[in-house]
Amino acid sequence: MTSTRNRSAIEATGLRKSFGEKVVLDGIDINVAEGSIFSLLGPNGAGKTTTVQILSTLIPADSGEAHVAGHDLFRTPSSVRGVIGVTGQFSAVDNMLTGEENLLLMADLNHLSRSEGRRRATELLQRFDLVEAAAKTPYNYSGGMRRRLDLAMTLVGNPRIIFLDEPTTGLDPRSRRTMWEIIRELVADEGVTIFLTTQYLEEADQLADRIAVLNQGKLVAEGTAEELKRLIPGGHIRLQFADARGLESAARSLGDTSRDDDALTLQIPSDGSFRSLRGLLDRIDDESIEVDALSLHTPNLDDVFFALTGNSDALKDSLR
Repeated sequence: MTSTRNRSAIEATGLRKSFGEKVVLDGIDINVAEGSIFSLLGPNGAGKTTTVQILSTLIPADSGEAHVAGHDLFRTPSSVRGVIGVTGQFSAVDNMLTGEENLLLMADLNHLSRSEGRRRATELLQRFDLVEAAAKTPYNYSGGMRRRLDLAMTLVGNPRIIFLDEPTTGLDPRSRRTMWEIIRELVADEGVTIFLTTQYLEEADQLADRIAVLNQGKLVAEGTAEELKRLIPGGHIRLQFADARGLESAARSLGDTSRDDDALTLQIPSDGSFRSLRGLLDRIDDESIEVDALSLHTPNLDDVFFALTGNSDALKDSLR
């Protein structure tokens, strides 16, 4: 049997979009597996929101092909709308309605019966810890509560694919982590597919199964967080020694190292892989080198982001 992760929830090829003379998307390809979290990273103006707007049928692409949940995005957009939910950068809640009334409104828009709508609203208020705030208007909510209500409204129609366009913008760290847990549960418990755009690199690192980096309308890299980190040079294994004699002996034996006599350390270039680490450990053992401490240092997602979205075309070409 084919696993859920082997099927595509979103497939797009050659998506292009311009506004006047400004090219926003320059022929991007996207493939998102069912039941996964896919994150699109990029600086302001890179085209992240435009991508979400196209894939969620809000605006048309100039050219390209796309299927969402098996439905042709451009020929049958109504079928696509029936299986997706969208939470944008800015809250869509109505401040004149209570939290419960906002959910009941969404139930009506999703053509649920009155009894089913009330059942769904009650379930979501409990799930998102909003029961005590159900009778209050969102005007009195904290930022985290508003975002939880916003996401709850998106879930009223039980979408199979959810587009989250910078869903934690402006939230404090505690509220952001609460949202992360909710997102993880949606995927783990219900098999929902999440398409996430974010400027928070830690968010993508924590949540995403796969990450694509969008810059100036083009995808410049894609992979897991660990795969992307290994693309960037600068990873190393740091060896600490008890005295200068041990440092000197190791430096002669290991060769290609960066040495710090004051700190009694050597840095050996490494891609961070297990093979690289095991190879060094074997050399240390063969040479009977006495090491006081060892630590592995790899580039983080910040390094990847700045390298790929900077002005070094040569670096970007080498990483493709």
